[in-house]
Formats: sequence, C-alpha cells, structure tokens
Amino acid sequence: MARTNVNDLLAFLAVARERSFTRAAAQLGVSQSALSHTVRALEERLGLRLLTRTTRSVAPTEAGERLLRNIGPRFAEIDAELSALTALRETPAGTVRITSGEHSAQTILWPALAKLLPRYPDIKVELVVDYGLTDIVAERYDAGVRLGEQVAKDMIAVRIGPEMRMAVVGSPAYFAARAKPKRPQDLTEHNCINLRLPTYGGLYAWEFEKRGRAMKVRVDGQLVFNTGLLRMNAVLAGLGLAYIPDDLVKREIADGRLIRVLSDWCAPFAGYHLYYPSRRQPTPAFAVLVEALRYRK
Repeated sequence: MARTNVNDLLAFLAVARERSFTRAAAQLGVSQSALSHTVRALEERLGLRLLTRTTRSVAPTEAGERLLRNIGPRFAEIDAELSALTALRETPAGTVRITSGEHSAQTILWPALAKLLPRYPDIKVELVVDYGLTDIVAERYDAGVRLGEQVAKDMIAVRIGPEMRMAVVGSPAYFAARAKPKRPQDLTEHNCINLRLPTYGGLYAWEFEKRGRAMKVRVDGQLVFNTGLLRMNAVLAGLGLAYIPDDLVKREIADGRLIRVLSDWCAPFAGYHLYYPSRRQPTPAFAVLVEALRYRK
C-alpha cells in the first residue's frame, strides 16, 4: 500500500476514535480542513462513506466501524513492535499509556510513578483517568487498571494493590437527625450520595456481602457525582451517606469527622490489577513500569 494511503488510514482512525475532527487534528498536528480533505479522499477512493458528519458530532458508519475494528488493532501491533526496538537502547525509553480509575490512579499509580520517573528520565507516562471499562487495544493504551474480577481472561493481569474494602460513612451532623442503618435495605430511607459510572448505564448500585450472601442496593439521594473528591466533600458537609473505599476515609473515621456503618456487610474483595494483551511484546520502559507497580506484601 502506498505511503499516502497509510497516512489516510491513520487520519481516519484518529477521527473515528476521537469522534471529532477538531480533537483528531490537534492529536495529529494538522489543520482541521486538511484532515477533512484527507478523509474525504479516502472515502472517494473506497467508494464508501466511512463517517457520518453533523454540525455537532462525527460517528463511524457501518463500513467505518468495520474498518476501525479490523485495522485499528493492526496499527496498534505495529506501534508496539516499533516501540519494542527501544530494547536496543541501554536505557529504557519511550511513552507508556495507561487508563485507570481515579482511586487507583491516586493511591497506587501516582506514588509509584513519583518514585520511578526521576530514575528513568527517558520514560514518559500518559495516565488517563476514566471510569469506563475501556478497550485498551482499540484505544491504543499499553495497559489498563481494573479490579481483579473485572480483568478479561485473554489479558495478562499483574496484581498491583492489596485487597480492598468499601465503607459506608456519614458525618456526625447527618446522624444527629437520623438513625444509623443496621441492614443494607435500610439505606433506602437515607439520603445517599450516588455515583454515576458510564459502564453501568446509570447509577452504581452499592454492593454488600455477609456470610456468603451478596446484595446490591440501589440508593437514592439529592446528589449524584462521577468523581470521588466531590463525594468526599459532600459527605463531610453532612449532605448524605457515601460508599467509598475505606483507605480514603480511615483518617476521617479515626478523628471522628465521619462515622462508619454497615461494616460487617463490607467484605474484602480483589484489589487492583494492571492488565495488558497477552500478545503484547513488552518494551523495556513498560517492563520497568510493571515491576515498579507489582504488589509485594
């Protein structure tokens, strides 16, 4: 295939993934008009419409989705092989892209990166915080972070954190006017601070387990957030109950700013794992990062 055709395919992939000519143009370092012309030329050459364009959005057509699904991973494999050539260097170098949720990014990834990067100045890390269960191959990430039970079977998973527990907490001011819940079902009578996750298609149901009995409770309340920091601010302000990883609220519980309830229903579960495709050829930079993150008791 001619070089210009390869560049046209790369241009299409960027627009299809970003769902935006503006963002794709910025990513590729070209003008929006030049990018639009390139994609139109590819469509004319193929005799197929690959993208549906409106004044507000860009989305792949059926043909575009098929092209994205089939050639996207191949270009990702080519990039991975080219990156693997850095093995010929004495010093690990290159960019590692990771997608992670907010909690794991703050408590596990960032502390490790803060220690690692000064020792390896030629390694660059792009860390994207996203609550969605991202397809790391399609989105061209080197790795992702998920809880142990969420990792697909065809991925290599490396444990990077200890077991976790959740905590249901409220402020003393909140409980001054309300009875503490004794069972998860009692939460339906409380003002609960909800979390919206894209992969759940709605509000996250709070999960509990006791003596092998699992239960999910869909709670209600005045506030809904998609970030942990705002939930912390709200629960400390006495605006409701929150369901939060217990390592984030241990200090507040110890000093009396928050009160924990339903502790006997919050069982430990598998912690965070770094995962990546089994067929991936690790670069020296990626291998160094994996070892820095690997959990050791």
